Amino acid sequence: MVVALVMASVLGTIWAWIVWIVIGGIAGAIADRVVQGNRLGIVGNIIVGLLGGLIGGIIMGIFGIGGTGLIWTFIVSLIGAFILLWIVNAVAGGVGGAARNP
Repeated sequence: MVVALVMASVLGTIWAWIVWIVIGGIAGAIADRVVQGNRLGIVGNIIVGLLGGLIGGIIMGIFGIGGTGLIWTFIVSLIGAFILLWIVNAVAGGVGGAARNP
């Protein structure tokens, strides 16, 4: 019985990570395409989406805005990914990545 509960907890945690990675990847890909013109790869999009989710969660927490569910998680990740990419572009001045066409 205890083993079954532990396995269910572990599998639930693994499933949550998979969902976060997928949602983060999609949010990062959309933000990358809109802000930078698709310069990051799959791993970069996932990282941007996950960090965006963290940043978005902090910002929403500061303003006392909260919600639940996959759609809310996606919206928060997308907002955070936009903010992250805009900050990176402002600091880096557009340096690096693929060359932009004028």
